[in-house]
Amino acid sequence: MATQKLYAGAKLREVRTRVQLTQKDFAAKLGVSLPYLNQMENNNRPVSTAVVLSLAGEFGIDVTELSTGDGERLVSDMREALADPVFAGDMPPIADLRLAASNAPTLARAFIELHNSYRQTHERLASLDEALGREDARARPSPWEEVRDFFHYCDNYIDPVDRAAEHFATDQGRSGNIRVAAVSTLGAEGITVAFEDTDRLRSYVPSTKKLTISLRAAPETQTFQLLLQVALIKQNALLEATLDLARFQTQEARAIAKIGLANYFAGAALMPYATFLQSAQDSRHDVEWLAGRFGASIEQVAHRLATMQRPGAKGIPFFFVRVDQAGTITKRHSATRLQFARFGGACPLWNVHRAFEQPGQFLRQLAETPDGVGYINLARDVSKPAGRYGAPVRRFAIALGCEVAHAGALVYADGLDLGRTDAFEPIGISCRICERKTCHQRSVPPLERKLTIDTDLRDVLPYTVD
Repeated sequence: MATQKLYAGAKLREVRTRVQLTQKDFAAKLGVSLPYLNQMENNNRPVSTAVVLSLAGEFGIDVTELSTGDGERLVSDMREALADPVFAGDMPPIADLRLAASNAPTLARAFIELHNSYRQTHERLASLDEALGREDARARPSPWEEVRDFFHYCDNYIDPVDRAAEHFATDQGRSGNIRVAAVSTLGAEGITVAFEDTDRLRSYVPSTKKLTISLRAAPETQTFQLLLQVALIKQNALLEATLDLARFQTQEARAIAKIGLANYFAGAALMPYATFLQSAQDSRHDVEWLAGRFGASIEQVAHRLATMQRPGAKGIPFFFVRVDQAGTITKRHSATRLQFARFGGACPLWNVHRAFEQPGQFLRQLAETPDGVGYINLARDVSKPAGRYGAPVRRFAIALGCEVAHAGALVYADGLDLGRTDAFEPIGISCRICERKTCHQRSVPPLERKLTIDTDLRDVLPYTVD
């Protein structure tokens, strides 16, 4: 497995500013020379192990923060944008992209947003949509993508909302019967809760203060929808304040994000942080056991595991993804270095696509990305019946994974041969930016490499990647 050096100049400057020290005094605290600190802050030299230990000892810094956050996400997003055919020429070296992400993150985000606007404009032109003639058809990020990126750059962890949900769940022993607590809380606000045979999961009428929950939904879904309504009623001020800080560009994005924050509250109340983290560690992250312990669904547990990034009490950095039968990503969150393609489907070599073929089973996979990092992936189908004959079934599959370095903390790693190199399947992010030369599932050539086409030769691919 490849080992990457740690460049964290922006984080070092952030820490020094926070503790209000000059470069000279900060260097003395870290036990390094002033020129050495200057080189680290400008990403001319990697952060040494001694400096990492000094940061933890002198300032109590959670050293995992040095290698997480926006940096790798920005690098991944820039590489995918630069793979667009509109950018002629060679792909910039990965070192240059990391420098841009570390030293000029605002500029990097602006570049990504500019490419998003270009791509959306191009798609509108290509589709010949009649809306092109309307004033509101101007190029701008879609509300859905804007909200997705908001959670993406927050590591899918919203501290104020998470702590408010935890307080609700643990107040007066509520964690033992969260469903009753939700109904009681709503009742105290004058809201009548009714369970009826209806297609809609949840329906609330403010004028009559009646909340209707579908009897066809699974019990864990019913509880989740009750808690979501608690968030909208009791935590509205907190949700609105969080939305104000996010500064969304459109009211549509703000409205979608509010639903997302209410969903976040519901999941965090159903699985309160400290209790859930301890249970996850004790069970070695047994998803089925955790689902039974907290009265949650498999998907809810997997999603919650990908949010456990509270400073000072972080869980294993997981990624979580949900795909439909066409391979389109419908949900994606990652606290790992692995970042999903922003556009299009997931790599066909991921085991998440095989989950549809073996419903009701957990599929395990050891995988390695082109950067040499190994992962252990868990996949399962999560079909959602409508609750009546003839109604369409919504079919999805989810994947949960983490770097193989954490395999010892996962019950799903038992029996896997982690020491055998050929046990790791080669996976990628997107064919356009994948550097593998011989992938048998490649859909399009890698744009940053030259191709050789021989009309007298036909292999797995009709070309050779140089």
